[in-house]
Amino acid sequence: MLTQITDFLNIGGPALWVIAGLSIITLGLILWKLWRLSLMGAWRRDASEAAVAQWQNGQNDSALASLRTRTGLRARVVNAAMQASQTLAPEDARDETTRVARGALMDAGSGLRALDLIATIAPLVGLLGTVLGMIDAFQALQDSGARADPSALAGGIWEALLTTAAGMAVAIPASMALSWFDSINDRLAHDFDDLATRVLTKGKQG
Repeated sequence: MLTQITDFLNIGGPALWVIAGLSIITLGLILWKLWRLSLMGAWRRDASEAAVAQWQNGQNDSALASLRTRTGLRARVVNAAMQASQTLAPEDARDETTRVARGALMDAGSGLRALDLIATIAPLVGLLGTVLGMIDAFQALQDSGARADPSALAGGIWEALLTTAAGMAVAIPASMALSWFDSINDRLAHDFDDLATRVLTKGKQG
């Protein structure tokens, strides 16, 4: 099996080896992001919503206590908003909450630049491999002169085109994953703003 994979990659030359490496990195990044976002509670909102509801009902101590052991992204922002509203002026409290929210979004967005880079360069590497392969194929055609074998030329062309197909096969799932992770970040940003505003508005009124 390993020999067959190696032989297949050798057909496409160095470009196909690079694309194979990018595919492994892409899969690793996607799995790592899923694991990290799960640990950060990217899909869990109930605890933060319950704490905000307690806060709005005047149960400040209970709300803070419910978040004390929470490490999720939303819980971090809500806890920061509650703490700031009790100790800082309204404008300073909002600035402090914004600072914490930006840090949480940076944590949630880690690794996305690498996915973006792979989605951009994988097709380019494939195209480069195709161009180099076509150059080799036409050089071989020129060297053969009148004895040119059309089947040999066709074989060289499909081998060259293989790298473009491989590059696109890596770039498409990388782009899809990147768009999905971006949508998660957008959702988190909306939730941060919504939850923090409800906390700070209540704190200001109180």
